[in-house]
Amino acid sequence: MTTREKIQAAAAAGRLLPSTAENLGAFLGANLPAWAGASIDELVTREAWSELNDRFYRFLEFGTGGMRGRTIGVVPAAAETGRLSPAGTPEHAAIGSNMMNDFTLIRAVVGLFRYTRRYLGARPEAARPKLVIAHDVRHFSRPFCELAASTWIKLGGDAFIFDGPRPTPQLSFSVRWLKAQAGIVITASHNPPHDNGFKAYFEDGAQVVPPHDTGIVAEVNAVPLGGLGAFLGKDLARVTTLGRDADNAYLAVAATALLDPGVLRKTKLKVVFTNIHGTGAVHSLPLLLHAGCEVSPVPAQLEFDARFPTVKSPNPENPEALALAVKLAEAQGSDVVLATDPDADRMGCAVRNRAGKLELITGNQIGALLADYRLMKYKELGWIPAGGSRSACIINTVVTTPLQAAIGRGHGVKVVEMLTGFKWIAAKLRRYEEQLRAALPAGFDYDATPFAERAKLLLRHSTFYVFGTEESYGYLPNDYLRDKDGNSACLMFAELGAWVKGRGLTVPEYLDEIYLRCGFHLEGVINLYYEGATGAAKIARIIATYRVSPPTAFGDVRVTRFQDYGREKIIDADGEALPAQDLYFVTLANGYKFAARGSGTEPKMKFYLFASEPVAGAAELPAVKARTRATLDGLIKLIEADARRRADS
Repeated sequence: MTTREKIQAAAAAGRLLPSTAENLGAFLGANLPAWAGASIDELVTREAWSELNDRFYRFLEFGTGGMRGRTIGVVPAAAETGRLSPAGTPEHAAIGSNMMNDFTLIRAVVGLFRYTRRYLGARPEAARPKLVIAHDVRHFSRPFCELAASTWIKLGGDAFIFDGPRPTPQLSFSVRWLKAQAGIVITASHNPPHDNGFKAYFEDGAQVVPPHDTGIVAEVNAVPLGGLGAFLGKDLARVTTLGRDADNAYLAVAATALLDPGVLRKTKLKVVFTNIHGTGAVHSLPLLLHAGCEVSPVPAQLEFDARFPTVKSPNPENPEALALAVKLAEAQGSDVVLATDPDADRMGCAVRNRAGKLELITGNQIGALLADYRLMKYKELGWIPAGGSRSACIINTVVTTPLQAAIGRGHGVKVVEMLTGFKWIAAKLRRYEEQLRAALPAGFDYDATPFAERAKLLLRHSTFYVFGTEESYGYLPNDYLRDKDGNSACLMFAELGAWVKGRGLTVPEYLDEIYLRCGFHLEGVINLYYEGATGAAKIARIIATYRVSPPTAFGDVRVTRFQDYGREKIIDADGEALPAQDLYFVTLANGYKFAARGSGTEPKMKFYLFASEPVAGAAELPAVKARTRATLDGLIKLIEADARRRADS
């Protein structure tokens, strides 16, 4: 039997999904390179039906973070593995429509180019639209970057790349700095080493949102596989490599994250920093050193390495990822540990408590601390009125701790809650920018206007953005760029740490001060991982059954409210409707809440839990913390058990 006949027989026997068989047929008819065809032949001959289903049951889709997928198969084929590089990278990214490889990358670039040119219409930039590309340290990141640049050039545009790995926030800034029409980051953020991804950015320096994302997807889906061969060979002759001036420009805006530089000069902060083998050391180290911190990088994690060999996951949310940094900080008596993920858009940290031990704090806690400090500092500096202003705002996502809203109310500013994904925060920043442009004479240059002057204009005519955060360790200090920034987050937290140290307090004690003002808040998260085609079906069942048959109780705690963000009209603090999303909010009789959604970037179902209790005084805070934790832990078990039953129903 031929490979095609074996595929048809496996589909008829139910071993291959119909969509898998269809996509396999399309790839086999697309004049593939010899290694790709040989890989499919090998997997079919080995009857690796589950592997083929996972690789071919769909085409990669754009989610909240673009598209991500495996570059290395669970069951690799010899032809695609070829000769491993010294860093352990296979010769070719794994074949598959649901894999991140040359074929899905080219289709994405072609679709982005066609949509961008159509969007530009009669504008002069449409003749040669500019694209900026950055990449992290992952397997195939540099080849993907060069292939994307080459493809864009062949299509008729201009492409700019960096001379090596650079962080996602620098890409966001550079799109605006170069007045480009689009941007791409090749990264899978903190995903496992076998993954890579593609994040698309538009001319405002933000990730694409509707209608652009769906428009790009439509263009991508219209690209025939048979037309990809013309782009597989790379031609970099007309690609522009950015120089030191690009780094200096980004460093200058990242440094504006400091509100009171004198705090760090007055109170020397001892910092241990780890980039966990990623791009963070390129900018975070010089930023912290220039600000006056005493910085010790973690030697074993300083070099770029796609394998992330010292950690199970290069995710600063995970305690294990910070273990080496904490060990070094304990040995040196450092005040704080700061860590960035592979593309340096997220930041995690550990702080020293009153007992002298380092403890990790969560993304929600970091965001609350930064929001409170920056609101207080902006008032001290006279940038916003002492009593607050509805024309000043902090922005977070609907799954970020409600403590943020309590802090914002306490400071008298507007609190805007957006959908999950930092691109929605960036979309709000674009809205505020557009409102200001509409209020001022034509020709007003937003980016060239000094930040202090721009802040005054935004307060008068639009909304001044003070700070933005999401629970998953993402923070943005101002609107110079339009994505979360782990480098500037390191600087922000160092300033906060120095200020707290100057007061003779610890960071956990400052957090307790906030709890005494705003009530105690505690968050929890449930991540249910379901890989591949069967996993996607399980996630879909959870989402569907929540909508059709919402939960009514967990143990003896009743559900008092169920909100379906996919069917109900949800209005934000600006009076604007949030786009529909498969997201559910459940309120319980004890006042606790949780949100449920499928991840847009990883194969998992996520549940975000929120607990809060009033606190009468400092003496009762320890008991309130213990009681709240016990109640939340019990709910986590009940919610997870219910979700697993739904997945398997």
